[in-house]
Amino acid sequence: MPETASPQTTSPDASSGYEPTDRTVPTRSRDRAAYDRETVHSILDAAYLCHLGFVRDGAPVVLPTLFGRVGERLYVHGSTGSRPLRAAGGSEEGLPVCLTVTHVDGLVLARSAFHHSLNYRSVVVHGTAYTVTDPEERRVALDAIVDQVVPGRSKDSRPADGKELAATAVVRLDLREVSAKIRTGGPNDDPRDLGRPYWSGVVPVAPAYGTPVPADDLDPSIGVPAYLP
Repeated sequence: MPETASPQTTSPDASSGYEPTDRTVPTRSRDRAAYDRETVHSILDAAYLCHLGFVRDGAPVVLPTLFGRVGERLYVHGSTGSRPLRAAGGSEEGLPVCLTVTHVDGLVLARSAFHHSLNYRSVVVHGTAYTVTDPEERRVALDAIVDQVVPGRSKDSRPADGKELAATAVVRLDLREVSAKIRTGGPNDDPRDLGRPYWSGVVPVAPAYGTPVPADDLDPSIGVPAYLP
């Protein structure tokens, strides 16, 4: 695959699925796995923070970073001095990576310590990251990353200038080897524990946004944008 490519403007049918592979089929709780695009995309689109894993100098490294989705591609950006981003552009082979996204929806408290769990939604993407050098694709990617955090923000802020673009590296990861995993519901207590005097149930967990706080030097005539939470 070349290092540059045009941004994707179309996506496969959302009802179609990703083909399971040895790396995307879980060894435990296979009934929680999902491979349809609608489920995968919904989990990705509800997040903006991912963890990017790769091997550096023979040792595993995992970095938290922002990402954006455009069709069947994920984009990650960072400094041009970043080791993983330099490695992704160091050869036509790209950089093998594993990218993960996780939402915690509830704390599952069982009567036994063994059966405590989480309700969650997660996506794991395996593949090869490539540096994006095409100017138009870089623009689309950077806007997507900004809008992944706050939808609509890219059109309400100054775009990067030439100096800033020169200091920014962008890599893409195609959604090909992908799986989602989801847990819902209450605790799975053993029958022998049902009569024990311990509270059992789920503590819901959800993200919370506070009231936006304006910058100290903001013109008082500029109100809070309607797109903010």
